[in-house]
Amino acid sequence: MDSGLEAAINEWHASVNDGDLDRAARAVGDPVVVLGPRGAGTITPAQFAEWVGRSGITLRPRSWHPVSERLMVVEEDATWPERTEPTRVATVFRASGGKVTAALRLPDLKAALELAHICREMAASE
Repeated sequence: MDSGLEAAINEWHASVNDGDLDRAARAVGDPVVVLGPRGAGTITPAQFAEWVGRSGITLRPRSWHPVSERLMVVEEDATWPERTEPTRVATVFRASGGKVTAALRLPDLKAALELAHICREMAASE
């Protein structure tokens, strides 16, 4: 596992789980690509920090699955303020320059690994 990729993902998780909006904005690239149950697209670091504050989500890593030098899938337990029971999800992370440049949250590990492998193949064929 690339230590820069792992460090960027760890910082992303720490900032999100602490609800530290300034730190969350610094943990992502400009722009950052996101995917979740409410849609997909590119957002600014400020918009990402706003989402962190609004959602109140915590994402506790459970397993790490390296895909390439820049891609990692992390299976996580997600919790929100209005739900006490965690939900298992998985996120495809891409990082560059010490920052997370994509966080694509999917409902399960299988779907996240499939998407990550497609992304890896697309990047390799450029």
